Amino acid sequence: MYKLLIRKIFGTKNERDLKKLQPYASAINELEPHIKKLDNNQIRVKTAEFREKLNQGATLDDVLIEAYAVVREVAKRTINMRHF
Repeated sequence: MYKLLIRKIFGTKNERDLKKLQPYASAINELEPHIKKLDNNQIRVKTAEFREKLNQGATLDDVLIEAYAVVREVAKRTINMRHF
């Protein structure tokens, strides 16, 4: 009984996790049109840019959103699947 009430108020663990990740997914989706326009060579350059940023002290969180957008586009081009 109490568990049901708490779940209704706060949601399930899964729902709370999804709520935390939604801003990331939205930001990645916003980059899709821009990343889609890049050719394969430009995507390779992006990968090198990520490495350079990380070597210069950027954190993984600093490149996370753009890197995921690039990975999704590459997957779409190579295996014909649009992830997440």
